[in-house]
This record gives sequence, C-alpha cells and structure tokens, in this order.
Amino acid sequence: MSDAAPLHVAVLMGGWANEREVSLMSGAGVSDALEMNGHRVTQIDMGRDVAQRIAEIKPDVVFNALHGVPGEDGSVQGMLDLMGLPYTHSGMATSVIAIDKQLTKQALIPHGVPFPGGRIVATKDIFERDPLPRPYVLKPVNEGSSVGVAIVTEDSNVGNPINRDALGPWQQFDRLLAEPFIKGRELTTAVIDSADGPRALGVTELVIEHGFYDYEHKYTEGRTQHVCPADIPAEIAALCEDYAIRAHTVLGCHGTSRTDFRWDDEAGEDGLFVLETNTQPGMTPLSLVPEQAKHAGISYPELVKLIVREALRVHAAKGGADG
Repeated sequence: MSDAAPLHVAVLMGGWANEREVSLMSGAGVSDALEMNGHRVTQIDMGRDVAQRIAEIKPDVVFNALHGVPGEDGSVQGMLDLMGLPYTHSGMATSVIAIDKQLTKQALIPHGVPFPGGRIVATKDIFERDPLPRPYVLKPVNEGSSVGVAIVTEDSNVGNPINRDALGPWQQFDRLLAEPFIKGRELTTAVIDSADGPRALGVTELVIEHGFYDYEHKYTEGRTQHVCPADIPAEIAALCEDYAIRAHTVLGCHGTSRTDFRWDDEAGEDGLFVLETNTQPGMTPLSLVPEQAKHAGISYPELVKLIVREALRVHAAKGGADG
C-alpha cells in the first residue's frame, strides 16, 4: 500500500479522557490535513463500541488522535493490533510504558537520560506528612498534558501537611508521583520519524508569566509564549535533541513524540532534566509539534503525511498486508 494512493483513514478522537476537548481539536485538524492530502476520512468520536464502528467502516489505516487514557496507554493500540489494522503513533508496549512516568524513568535512566529524583506515594500518606522537602511536585502517574499537576511550596494554600479538602490531584488519584521541584525554564523537543531515522525538530521554550505549564496554559491561547527556536546555549539545545531522540528510540516510539524538560540555567548541563515523553502529542493549532515542524520546513499536511507513512511502514514490517 503506497502512501501516495488515496486511503480511507479513520480518525479516532474525543473519547472520555480528561483531554477529550483537546483530542477533538487535534482530530479536526488532522482530518482537514488528510483531506488536503487526497484521502477519504471518517471521524470516530470514540465510545465503548469503537471496535465495532471501526470494523464496519473498514479503513485502510487509523489515525489515533486520542489523548490520555485509554487512547494513549496501550488499550486502543492492543485492540487495533488484534484487528490487524495499521495505526499511527506508538504501539502497545511503548504506550504502556510511556504513559506511566515511573516506568518511563526506569526505562530511560539506564540509557543516560536524566530525570528528577522522586518516588510513588500513596495519596492518603501525604495528609500526614510531606513525601519530600518543599518545594516539590505532585503529579498523577499516568496522565498527560500536565493534568492534575501541583507544585507544593512553603507558602502553598494547601496546608502543611496537605489538607485533604484543598484543591489538588490528591482529590482524584490514589497514587501520585512526588518529585523535587526543578527551578528554571520549560523546554520541549519534538521528534519525527523520517526515512533516515528519528529526527529532532528543534527546541521550544515555554514562557509563562504566572504559574507553570499546566493544562490550562497549554490549551488557552495567549497564556503561554512559545519561543521557537529557544534562546538557549547551543550545547543545551544539542542535549535536548539528543535526549529526545534517545527517549524516542529506547521507548520504541513511532511517528512522532515530544519530550519535555526543566532546565535550571544556573546549573548548566547538569541542570537539564527530562520530565516525560509524550507518545501522542497534540495536533491542535496551539500544539508544539506542528509549530516545531513548521519551523523545520514541514507544513501541517506534510507532517500528517509523514505520520501516516510511518504507520504503514510499521504495519508492513510487522507482516501486515501491504497491498
């Protein structure tokens, strides 16, 4: 099956995760680009009958524009594997590991990718004592888009110890990842697969006037300034690209991924830490991967074409039908 031939593409979007609205925006943009590339598109707002709906429409390939659980955690990937369909982005095993921040650390630290310290804590325990010295970060173990992230400081309005009635991720999750707070700057690097292997698209700095790069800042226009390329030393940019490609490769990502960093610019190279690798980055008008791709000379429709091409290549390599 050639990526130049018109295809019937099912775009999976929406669903019931915390990131539903972002997924709908990603899916709409992807659908427009696929149609510009000459393909026939069927949008599927994922429900519990998703396998039946996909089987009914018989697509040539599935573009997975879902974000969060279950579209990004291996569940949908396993279903599509059983159905024998090519699909975009990473496979089941990669998705299971990358959605879990602790598993991602365990996979990448042995390969020289630096992460902040930290540990998994039972939520009930943080109401008795702080798991780490303040300031520290509490985040869900397996959510994306900075959903439910809290920075606990000495003057946080959450109590000391944390009050269970205070607003924060402890109201929603039974387990949390506690990490030291890394002061400094927010950086991110996208990676895309090409004929020559994984390619880093550059480094963007996310400049926020107040707070941190949470869900609201990511998807509300005007809340965050994207500086692309980031105004950082060349050696830090090179490290970001190296770590992002290393993460993409070791985790086994396909299509595209995006690795997020915190950089303490007072500590130089020793102050750069990976926070997470996102295996299905957003494709909305405010999303970082399309923005970096554009700076690298890749238009949005071309970016979508490359992601679909990689899906077909991976499927063929696994022994799938290649008509």
